[in-house]
Amino acid sequence: MSKNIKIHKLKNPLSLDCGAILKSVEIGYETYGQLNSNKTNAILICHALSGDQFVSLTNPITNKPGWWSAVIGPDKLVDTNKYFVICTNVLGGCMGSTGPMSEDENGKIYGLNFPVITISDMVRAQNQLLDDWEIPSLFAIIGGSMGGMQTLDWVANYPDRFFCAVAIATAARHSAQNIAFHEVGRQAIMADPEWQKGQYIEKNTFPNKGLAVARMAAHITYMSDSALHRKFGRNLQNRDALAFGFDADFQVESYLRHQGASFVDRFDANSYLYITRAMDYFDLAANFDGKLTNAFANFKGRACVVSFSSDWHYPPSDSRAIVRAMMAAGVHVSALEVETDKGHDAFLLDEPVFHKALEGFLDAASKEKGLK
Repeated sequence: MSKNIKIHKLKNPLSLDCGAILKSVEIGYETYGQLNSNKTNAILICHALSGDQFVSLTNPITNKPGWWSAVIGPDKLVDTNKYFVICTNVLGGCMGSTGPMSEDENGKIYGLNFPVITISDMVRAQNQLLDDWEIPSLFAIIGGSMGGMQTLDWVANYPDRFFCAVAIATAARHSAQNIAFHEVGRQAIMADPEWQKGQYIEKNTFPNKGLAVARMAAHITYMSDSALHRKFGRNLQNRDALAFGFDADFQVESYLRHQGASFVDRFDANSYLYITRAMDYFDLAANFDGKLTNAFANFKGRACVVSFSSDWHYPPSDSRAIVRAMMAAGVHVSALEVETDKGHDAFLLDEPVFHKALEGFLDAASKEKGLK
C-alpha cells in the first residue's frame, strides 16, 4: 500500500451482518481542516462506488484533483477553514481499507474468502473509527450515490450521532435494473481469464479487460442520453476512411474505453465485486418491518435530499420516496430536484443550483448549531 495513504487500525473487532467477525480492520482515510476544541465541526463525506477518501486537493495516487475538489476545500462551499472534513475508504475498498486484497490472519490474501459485506458494515466501521478518535458527534454526514446509501444508513442506525444529513442522487434500495447492470459488470470481470477465480494476486495476473468493461457498462448509467448526445452525438474519430473492425470508430466509444482503462489503474476487481453486491443488498426498510418511515423515526436532526431530473440510475422518484417517508416520520427535511441533462454524475459536476442549495442548507444548520 502506498505510503501516501493514511491508515487507522480499529481498536476493536468488527462484527458483520453476515455473522462473520473481522478481528483486525484497517481503514484508509483522509482529513481536511482542523477539529475544533469542542469537537463540533466534523463532517463525514461518504464516497460512491468508484470514489475514495481523496475527496479534495490532489489525489496522491492518481495525481488528479480529488473527486469533489470543486465543493470541498479552503473558502469553498464546504469550507475546510470552518469544518473538519473526514472521508474514509469504505470497508471492502482498495485504498487502504480492509478488503479482498488484504491479508487474512494467516498472512494470505483474502480474495473470495473475504466475508460478504453490506452498506451497514461500511457504516459500522466508520462509526467505530469515530469512537476510536473520540469524536462523540458529527455536525453533518454528506454522500452521493452509494455515499447517499451510507448517509441514509447513518440516519436509520445512528440517529443521535450527527446533526444533519445530506443524501444526494441515491435510493433507499436498489432497483432490479441497477442490480442487472451490476451483474453484467461482475460477469465481465469473472469471464476474464486473468481473474483466475479471484486468485489473480497470487498468480500475478489482473483482469484488466473484465474490470474495464464493467466500468464502461456502469459509466453509461451515470450519464443521460441528452448528455451523451451533447458531448459526442454520432461524431466519428478523425480518420480519413471508415474501416470495419475493432477500433473505436465513434468518439463515444473512445470515451468509454478511456474510462475503463483509467479505472483499472486505481481499482481492485474483487473489491468491485464485493462493493457492487453490497449496494445490491441495500434495502433500508428491510430491518424496520419493511416500512421506510420506521427507518427514520428516531432521527431528530435536519435532512436534505437532492435528486437530478435526468438521473435514470437513481431517478427523482427514489428521492421522493425517501422524502415522503422522512416527512411521515416527522423529520425536518428539505428536498431539491435539480433540472439538468447531466444525469447521475451531475452531483460531481458544475451544478450551480445544487451547490447554492447545499451551501444554504449547511449555512443554516451551522448557525443553528452555533458554528462560526
